[in-house]
Amino acid sequence: MTKTQRDIAFLVCLVTIVLALLDLQIVSAATVPIVRDLDPGHGIDKIPWLVSAYALASAAMLPLYGKLCDVLGPKRVFTGALTTFLLGSALCGAARSMGELIAARALQGLGGGGLMSVTMVVIAHLQGPGEKKGSDRGGNVGGLVAGGAMAVGPWIGGLLADHANWRWIFYVNLPVGLVVLTAAALVLKLPGHPVRRPIDYAGAGLAAAFSSALLLVTDWGGKRYAWSSPVVLGLVVAAAVALALFLWRQLRAPEPVLPLSLFRVRELRLGFAVQAITGSAMMCAIYYVLIYLQVARHVASSSAGLYLVPMAVGLTAAGLLTGPLTARGWTARTFTVCGAATGALAFALLATTTGPHTSLWLVRGELLLAGAGFGQLIGQLILLVQNTAPRHQLGVATTGIRFFQTLGNALGTAVFGTVLARLYAAHGPGGDVSTLARLTGTAHMDGVRAFVDATQVVFWGGAALMTVAALLALRLPRTRRLPMPTTPRRDSIPA
Repeated sequence: MTKTQRDIAFLVCLVTIVLALLDLQIVSAATVPIVRDLDPGHGIDKIPWLVSAYALASAAMLPLYGKLCDVLGPKRVFTGALTTFLLGSALCGAARSMGELIAARALQGLGGGGLMSVTMVVIAHLQGPGEKKGSDRGGNVGGLVAGGAMAVGPWIGGLLADHANWRWIFYVNLPVGLVVLTAAALVLKLPGHPVRRPIDYAGAGLAAAFSSALLLVTDWGGKRYAWSSPVVLGLVVAAAVALALFLWRQLRAPEPVLPLSLFRVRELRLGFAVQAITGSAMMCAIYYVLIYLQVARHVASSSAGLYLVPMAVGLTAAGLLTGPLTARGWTARTFTVCGAATGALAFALLATTTGPHTSLWLVRGELLLAGAGFGQLIGQLILLVQNTAPRHQLGVATTGIRFFQTLGNALGTAVFGTVLARLYAAHGPGGDVSTLARLTGTAHMDGVRAFVDATQVVFWGGAALMTVAALLALRLPRTRRLPMPTTPRRDSIPA
């Protein structure tokens, strides 16, 4: 590929990442007009599935997408995932009932799972002669675009829902996606794989079963069903069994979808762990700051999303500084340690200063600091994995780190939500956060105080997670090791 073709392809990849993450976040701001239009009587009960159907399908496909990239080549998988996503978007826009919309969201998620992860594989293949896999530009700018899209997604969804029909949330993907698809077909010239290797569909199915059961546990536990209910306990057992069978399958499959030998490599093992922790902490910062603003500070839900803009600015600032700092000798280890420490500091400040009357500008500043920390982690962890993994396992390594981030997101949201609910139930009036809005007078002030105290504990939990991430990052090698030999054996990675 010429330099111009690579630049166009790189832009195509960035737009694709935006499409994937916007559709994960954008629907949350348009649920009211969707329910009002499709099912005003009972649609409110089906709202959680609008997000869950997409997230479940997206996470379930991640391990398979990585293997398909390594076997079929990333261009085929990229165009296939994008086509599936656009078909799902068209069906979402044309849905006539909540059931149809949820089914179309699941189809859209099947494609969306590949847009983010496979796109990062494509970026790794777009480097010019002499560049490393997953160059600094690719990993960091991709990570910044991802963080920015995550932060402004709810705001864009609210704008479209308020000033246009909600169906345009999905229809807007079509012209943009078709341009991306056409450009990809014309300019992407990536190496193929003439020797066809088997694909472990059984392992991919077990991975999908495990991730789906685990995500349902985190989504339903303590909210729709009690943690001790037969439904939640059954899902926990199903997740454990699926995980055990998946690990057994990966040890015996000729071409495993997530080779366990990857975990023998220190950079990959630590990179996966830090990414999972980062995913948990990032959801803590986004989700529970928004809840604090709406419950304790009475910020409208349509305006609360704007408070995430400083986090997006922090992500961008961290990315802009990556190049100059790399030129001064900063390595992936330096960025990861510094990013985790910065995130821990931001959470500690949130925990110590958040109160019923805290300046909202102070909250914005703390989110800016958190974004600066996450901005150093997101791109550098992808670079670390891509520069360490063997070339013939670049796909499974890249989608693997995305898979662990997804699981971390779900587990972090569930664990912190349980902590918040239990603490409020123990010390607040009414026993349930949902009753706080109905309290008045002294009872309401006591409830807000109990909620703020519980939120502070959650933020201390985020600080502890980021401290663990910093300690793990200190175990990374001081100098990045050279990529290992790319002998096309199925599982032959030296310790």
